[in-house]
Formats: sequence, structure tokens, C-alpha cells
Amino acid sequence: MDVLVLAGGLGTRLRPLTEGRAKPLLRILDKTLLERVVECVPEDLVDRVVVAAGYGLDEIVQFSDSGATSYDISLSIESEPLGTGGAVAHAISKLTGTGPVAILNGDLISSVDVRSLLAHHQKTGAKATLSLWEVEDPSRFGVCDLDDLGMIRRFQEKPKRGTEFSKLINAGCSILERDVLNSLPDGKFSMEREIFPRIAEAGNMSGLVFEGYFVDAGTPPSFIEAARVCILNNRFSTGRREGGNWFGDGSVCNGIVENCSIGKGVVISPGAKLSDSVILDGATVGEGANLESCIVGEGFEVPPSSKMVGQVVANSN
Repeated sequence: MDVLVLAGGLGTRLRPLTEGRAKPLLRILDKTLLERVVECVPEDLVDRVVVAAGYGLDEIVQFSDSGATSYDISLSIESEPLGTGGAVAHAISKLTGTGPVAILNGDLISSVDVRSLLAHHQKTGAKATLSLWEVEDPSRFGVCDLDDLGMIRRFQEKPKRGTEFSKLINAGCSILERDVLNSLPDGKFSMEREIFPRIAEAGNMSGLVFEGYFVDAGTPPSFIEAARVCILNNRFSTGRREGGNWFGDGSVCNGIVENCSIGKGVVISPGAKLSDSVILDGATVGEGANLESCIVGEGFEVPPSSKMVGQVVANSN
């Protein structure tokens, strides 16, 4: 099946990590964010991924040409922001298969099982199927009303607390039939607000709840959480796990770390203390530095005796 990853944003919430570079290629443990997003699709179901993006295009092309993934990567280039619907419509010409298409939010790290989602899609005969996640407070999300047959009947956008008819939200992974894609208009619009409610009202949308984990990695705290989730679920093929920490190949740790992701070739100097932080490849943490809930960009040198809480630091590109 074709897989479309919506990654059109600038990544402003992760600056300065994303200044001058492609957000989909930021690394979470030993894989890029793009690879982490696509991991939910079983390898035997995907041979090509289309990335809808407007920034960092040359870098994504270089990554594609490197052969780092088992699937081909092509770009659907957005010259201006198109919204989720416009991005999907703009990418249709790149989707060359004939079966249903999996559409993934480019920031989401989750345990959704696309094989089960596809089976539910086929069983119900739906035109569109959404992965669903249960939250305690759905007031920041679009809420889905799921019936006993696994069909979504209506949506409720960002309901006030206590007024929601469900605690199930759209979890950023959908499967759409080709005729739905071919009916989309041009221009900027939202799939969630303008297209999905119509499909649901017509009785053609199903949903499947999954359990496990669901992280939007688009902010510094959630990027750290995504790394943590990948460590705890052993989502890495290189490096090693020690307790709640992951150490990339060639990393050296002479300090104390707790619940951290330490990238390839990183040096943690004597006396340094790190907790709940992500240190990307090739960085150095100086002697006596103390970092809590921080992200350190690739190749960055944290000065000795630094004290940082909740900071994101990176070299200017």
C-alpha cells in the first residue's frame, strides 16, 4: 500500500533543533522521526513512502538516496501551507498504487497496528478508517463517536470539558480509499474539519481503538517523551539499553544519567549529571554539567559546569 506522511510544518516548536534542517530527519534513538512514524506500518505492507513537505527538501532527498530505509521515499512538495486536506490532495499524483492509502501525521510516535486497522477497514467496508485513542480530557482534540459496529457516526471539535460525547480522539493514522482521495478539491482545507465529518455522516467511516502509547513528538517535552517511549518499548536496532537509558554506538558515559537517550558518538564527561534528556549524535557534555529535561543538538558542546533545565540547545546551521 502507498503510505503518505504529512510533514509540511516548519517545526517551529522544536527550534533551534529545526533551524536550517528537516524536522522529519531529527533522530529519535537510532532512527529518524520519519522512520519512527512509518514503523507502525508492517514492512511487508509498504514499499514506497510519499512525504508531503515544504521545508528541508534537499536533505530529505539526500536521505532517500542514501538507501537507509527498506522503502523508497518520494516528495510531494508544498510551496505554501495547504492544511491536512490540501496536502493530501496535492500528493495524489505521487500515489501510484491501486489499493487504499495509509495517511500518517508526521509527528506521531504510537503503537497503532496498521495491519489491524486495515483489516477493520476491509471488514466494515468503510471508505475511511481512523485510528482512535482514549484520553481523559478530550477538550483539546476532535472527538469521535464510535458505535458498537465500529463505525464513526459523528465528530465533535474541541468540546468544553463535560460536554463531550466520547473520550476517543483521532490518533493521526487513517486509511482512505482511492475514490475518497480522487474526490478531494484543490486548495487549502482540513481533512478533520471538512472531509471526515461528511464521510461519517454518510455512514462510510469506521474507527478502531488501540492501546499502548501515543505521543505527538512536535514539542520539546513530547520529543523527550517519544524517546522515552522508544527506550521502554525497545524500539532500537543498534546501541544498548541500560535501565531507562539508551546509549548509541560509540558513546562514552563517564557521568550519571537517568532516563536519557544518549546518541551515537556522544561524550558525557566526568561529574556530569543528566536526567530525562535527549543528547543527539556527536554532542559533548562537559565536566560537572547538570541537565534536566533538555535536548542537546547534534555536535553541540555543553560547557563544563553548565546548569540547564528544560532547554533546547543546538549549533546554528
